[in-house]
Amino acid sequence: MGDPNKRRTIVEPISELLDPSSPINSLSISTISNSQTLVYIGTTSGTLLLFTLNQSDHSISFTKSVPVTTRSIDSIHVIILDTQNIILLLSDGYIFSIDSHLLTPLHKFTYPKGVNLLSPRFGPDNNNIIFNDNNKTGRRFFEKWKRGISGEKVEYLSSGNNCNCLVGVTIGKRILLIEVVLPADVSGKAVIVVLKEIQCVDGIKSMVWINDSIIAGTGNGYMLFSCVNGQSTTLFSLPDPSSSSPYLKCLGKECEALLLVDNVGIVVNAVGEPLGGSFIFQRTPTSVAEMSTYLVAVNDGRMDLYHKKTGLCVQSVSFAEQGVGPCIVANEESRNGEVIVVASPSKVICFRKIGAKDQIKDLLRKKRFEEAIALVEELEVEGEMTKEMLSYVHAQVGFLLLFNLHFEEAVNHFLQSETMQPSEIFPFILPDPNRWSMQVPRNRYWGLHPPPVPLEDVIDDGLNAIQRAIYLRKAGVEAAVDEYFLMNPPNRANLLESAIENIIRYLRLSRDKALAPPVREGVDTLLMYLYRALNLVEEMELLASSENNCVVEELETLLEDSVHLRTLAFLYASKQMSSKALAVWRILAKTYSSRIWEDPSVQNVPQVTCADALPCQKTAAIEASKLLEVSTDQEIVLQHLGWVADVDHSLAVQILTSENRATKLSPEAVIAAIDPKKVDILQRYLKWLIEDQGSDDAQFHTLYALSLANSALEDADNGSYPQRSDARTSEEMNVFDVEWSNYFKSSVRERLQLFLQSSDLYDPDEVLDLIEGSEFWLEKAILYRKLGQETLVLQILALKLEDSEAAEKYCVDIGRQDAYKQLLDMYLDPQDGKEPMFKAALRLLHNHGESLDPQQILEVVHNLSRAINIDSKLARLGERSRNVQINDESLCDSCHARLGTKLFAMYPDDTIVCYKCFRRQGESTSVTGRNFKQDIIFKPGWLISR
Repeated sequence: MGDPNKRRTIVEPISELLDPSSPINSLSISTISNSQTLVYIGTTSGTLLLFTLNQSDHSISFTKSVPVTTRSIDSIHVIILDTQNIILLLSDGYIFSIDSHLLTPLHKFTYPKGVNLLSPRFGPDNNNIIFNDNNKTGRRFFEKWKRGISGEKVEYLSSGNNCNCLVGVTIGKRILLIEVVLPADVSGKAVIVVLKEIQCVDGIKSMVWINDSIIAGTGNGYMLFSCVNGQSTTLFSLPDPSSSSPYLKCLGKECEALLLVDNVGIVVNAVGEPLGGSFIFQRTPTSVAEMSTYLVAVNDGRMDLYHKKTGLCVQSVSFAEQGVGPCIVANEESRNGEVIVVASPSKVICFRKIGAKDQIKDLLRKKRFEEAIALVEELEVEGEMTKEMLSYVHAQVGFLLLFNLHFEEAVNHFLQSETMQPSEIFPFILPDPNRWSMQVPRNRYWGLHPPPVPLEDVIDDGLNAIQRAIYLRKAGVEAAVDEYFLMNPPNRANLLESAIENIIRYLRLSRDKALAPPVREGVDTLLMYLYRALNLVEEMELLASSENNCVVEELETLLEDSVHLRTLAFLYASKQMSSKALAVWRILAKTYSSRIWEDPSVQNVPQVTCADALPCQKTAAIEASKLLEVSTDQEIVLQHLGWVADVDHSLAVQILTSENRATKLSPEAVIAAIDPKKVDILQRYLKWLIEDQGSDDAQFHTLYALSLANSALEDADNGSYPQRSDARTSEEMNVFDVEWSNYFKSSVRERLQLFLQSSDLYDPDEVLDLIEGSEFWLEKAILYRKLGQETLVLQILALKLEDSEAAEKYCVDIGRQDAYKQLLDMYLDPQDGKEPMFKAALRLLHNHGESLDPQQILEVVHNLSRAINIDSKLARLGERSRNVQINDESLCDSCHARLGTKLFAMYPDDTIVCYKCFRRQGESTSVTGRNFKQDIIFKPGWLISR
C-alpha cells in the first residue's frame, strides 16, 4: 500500500465541472494539441456532451451536446486514425459514430444490434490474421456492399488499412470481430463489416481486444479467446462470484491488460500470461486508467495513484464525498497524455500530471532524497529525462545533505554527478573572496539550499537548528529536523572532522577528472589546506612531493607558521624552487641536531614532527642531496655541502660525484669548499676525480697522495685504523654506499701503497718529505723507485723489509747483473751490526746463481758450509742435553709399566721406554716401529731457526 509519509504529489487538479444536465455514466478524453483536450461525457439520459479543456489557463468550457438515445450511453471510444478521428458510442444496444468535434450528424449503425460491450482492438495494425481460408464471408459481403446497394455510388477506403478500425462486440453468446470502414468523403457514412464470429458464454461483463486475443470477464472469472481459431481458455476464477465483479482495463502502451480480482490487480500479456507482481489496491476500484508509469484507481470519491514497477500507492486524492456512488476515470488510450479526468455522477475534475522537475523538487523539500534519485533514474530509462538532469539532481541532493550535516552521503552524491564541478566546493573551504572565487559556478540548484559558506558555519547553523528543534519538541511543536540528530545530538568537533574527511575524499577523486588549470590549482591547494586542518602529515608530504598543482604562495604562510616544514620543502622542490627547498632542509637538519642536545623540558624548542631526531636529520640531508645532485648551480651546491657533510659524509661525496648533473663542478672550487677536517670526503672526491674521471692533473694526484700519507701517519701514531663516521645499516645502503664500504675495508696504508704504485703523476719528493721520519719502508721503496734510486730501494726491500722475493724481483726489473751482486753483498754484510743473512743469500744463489761471479759463489758456499757444520754440532748438543722429567705416574710406552726410579731411554721421536724394553728394542727402532737409520728425522738447527 505504501507508507503515507513517503507519498508524493504526481497530479494536481486544474479544472472542475459541476452539475451536468443528468448523471454521468461514461467518460473519455482526447488531446488535440499541447494546449487543448476534448472531454466527452455520456449521461444516463443518452446525451453526449463535449467540453474543451484549455491547459494554458486551466479553464474548461462547454462546446456542444448531441442527443444519442433516450437510454444511458454505456461507453465512449475515441478512435485515432490516420485521416480523421471518430467517436464510437454504445447506447441502447446500438453502435453510433460521429466526428471528434461533433460537427457531422450522428450516424447509427443498424447492424449489429443488441450489443452489450464494445472494445477497440489494441496492438499492431495487422488484421489479416483474423481471416483464414474457410471464412471469407465478411470479405465477400464487403465487396458486394461496396459496389452499392439501391444504386448508390459511394467511395470507401480500402479495408484493412490504418484508415479503418477494428472493434470487438459481444451479443449474447457471440463475439463479433468487425471493421468500421470510413468513407473517403467526410460527409459519407461509415459501414461495418463483420470479419469473424466467435462463440462464447453468456454474461460477459467486461472485455478487451489485444493483438489476436480477446480477454473477457464474466461473473465466474476471466477467459481468453483466440481470434485465429476461436478457442477459449480459462485464465482466472473469481473467489466469490456473488460479491466480485470482473473488470478489465487495457494498458495500451505495453499491449497488456489489467484483470481485477476483488482488490487485487493482475497484469497479463496478450496471451493471458501474468507479468511481474500484482497490485494491491487500498479499495476495490470501480474504474482504472493509465498515466505514464502510474495506474490510477478510483472508487467512491477517492483517487489513488500506484507506481507500475513497485506497486506502491504514491498519491491519494479525495475529489468527492464518501458515498457519492460509482466513479469513472479516463485517460488517453493512444497517447502518453498528461491529463486524466475523473467523474462522479455529478462532478467532473480534470487533473494534470505535475512535471518531473516539480515532482523531484517536492521530494527534495520533504527530504526524501532516495525517492527523488529513484524517480530521476526511472525517468531517464524511459527517455523522459536526460543523464545531465540525473547528475544535476545528484548534486542538488548532495548539497541538501551537506547542509543537513550528512557529509558522507553528500559526497557520495557529489561523486555520482558528472556535471558538478569541484570548484563548487571551494566556498565551503575558503570564504569569499579568494583566489578561486571567479571559478565557482553561480548555480543555486532550484534554490533549495542556502548559499555556500565555510564548513564551520554550516555546522554551527545545523547545530543551532537542532537545538531549536529540541526546544520546540519539548513545547509540543513539530520541527523539520533529522530524527537521528534529535535522539543523538552530534558533537561539533566530530562533525567538523567528518566534514573535512569527506571533502578530502571528494577532492582526491576529483584530481583524476579533466579540469581547467585554475580549478586544478584550487583542488590541490585546498586539499593541502584540509590535510593541514586534520594534521595528516603523511598525506601532506605525499601530495607535496608528487606532481601537483598547488599554489605555493597560498601555502607558504600556512606551512611556515606550523610544524610542517618538511611539506613546504617537498612543495618547493616539486615547483623547481630548489634554493628555497634546500634552505628549509638546512633549517630542519639544524633543528633536529639541536634537539639531540637541548633539554627536552625547554618549552620553546620547535616541535618538529619526527619521532627520532637522528633519522629525521638524515632524512633532511638525503632529500637535500637529491636536489643538489642535479643542481648545476655551483654556488648553491657548495653552500649546502657543509651541513650535509655534517650529517652524512657519503651523501656529501654522492653530491660531489653525481653523474646526474649536466655541468660538472669545478674541482678547485670543490676542494677549497671541503672542510679540512673531513679528510675522507676529500680523499673520496679525489679518488673519484682521478680514477673515474681520469684526471691527469699532477696537483690532484699529489694532493691525494699527501692526504693518504697524512692519514696513514696519524693512524700509525694512534695505533688503530679509522672507521666510517657515518656507518649505515644494510637496509640504508645503496649501490653507492656498497662501493665506498668496500673502499673503507682496506686500511689507509694499503690505499696509499696502491696509489703510490699506480700513479706516475704525483710529486714523490713531497711525499718523501712527509714520511721521511716514519717506518713506512714500503712506501719509501715505492717513492725511491719512482726517483730511480735503486740502491736505496734494494736496501729497504732486503734489509728493512727482509722481503727477499721483492728484492730479487726488483733486480729482475733493473735487468743488470751487478744488481744481484749488490744484493748478495747486502745479505753477506748487512752493516749496522746485523748478522749475515745466509738463508737469503742461499735463496738468491739458488734462484739467480747464474747471474753471479763463480769465485764469489765459492766464497759464499765455504762460509755457508762452516755455518752448517757448526749448526749441526749445536743441534746434536742440544738434543743430548735435553732434560726429561719423570714422575710416579709416568709409564713405559712399550710395556706400560710404571717407571718410578727405573732407568729409561728416550728415542728421537720423543717416545720413552724402560731400560728392559730399550735392550729389547735396540737403539735404532722405537716402540712406534720407526727405524731411524732408514727413516731419518730432521730437526731445525740454529741456522735454520735464524
